Formats: sequence, C-alpha cells, structure tokens
Amino acid sequence: MNLTIVLEGIQEDLQGLAELGDERSAQIARRLSEALTSNLRLKLFDLLSQAAVELSSKLPSGHIEVRLAGQEPELVFVDTSGDAAGAATGEELSARISLRLPESLKTAVEKASAREGISTNAWLVRAIARATESRPVHVSGKRLSGYAQS
Repeated sequence: MNLTIVLEGIQEDLQGLAELGDERSAQIARRLSEALTSNLRLKLFDLLSQAAVELSSKLPSGHIEVRLAGQEPELVFVDTSGDAAGAATGEELSARISLRLPESLKTAVEKASAREGISTNAWLVRAIARATESRPVHVSGKRLSGYAQS
C-alpha cells in the first residue's frame, strides 16, 4: 500500500485550493501540508490498524496484520486455520468433554464444518481456540464511519 501517493495527492489538493488566494495563502498552505504529512501518515496507519482488527473479528480463521515495509504499510492475512487448540503448545488432542447443544446449533455446527471440509470435532476445536486466543485489540475511543470517494 503506497501512502506516499495518497499524501502527495492531499498536498496537491491543498496547494490547488491555496492558489485560489494570494501568494501568502499559497505559502501558508504549502507549509501546512508539509507539516501535516507525518501526522496524516500516522493517522492513516492507525485507521488501517483499526480496520484490520475489525475485519479479523469477522474472519472464520486467521487474522489480518498491518506491517511496515519501509514507511509503507502492508495488510497481511495470517492463516491460523491449520492450528489446532494444542498445536501451539504441542499438546496432544486427548482431553475429552461432554457438550450438550440445542439441535438447531448442532445442525449449524455440522453445516459449518461440512462447508470447511473438516470434521465437526476439528471445527469445534478451531472455533474454541479462536474464541479463547488473546489478541491485542487497539481501542481508540474515536470512531469513523461514513462514505469515502477517491
């Protein structure tokens, strides 16, 4: 993802608006856009991080990470579907539990496991592992919603 192109576009837009005024306005706009560039880069990275957390919570397995490659962020999908509950610790799958489910939930679990092409037991192990894994969640108290167009 190339944020530099986006930031340069914002600078050009500000410069174009400033040219509607006098030379002093153009200089102020140029200085302002240069000063805002690093702050905007940080805010855009924060927005990508929030989007990754939100999208990860909607995925049936795996998660999305935001990584820096130089100064540019990359969205990376990390697949954890091959991980069983004990795979990370090297535990064998030997513990047993008796689970009573409503018939409608049992049917939904069987359909979900069939869609993924795995056994019901493997599906339940993965679902429980995902639900109990600790993920760092970035909460910022600020929320952005609406419509964007480029």
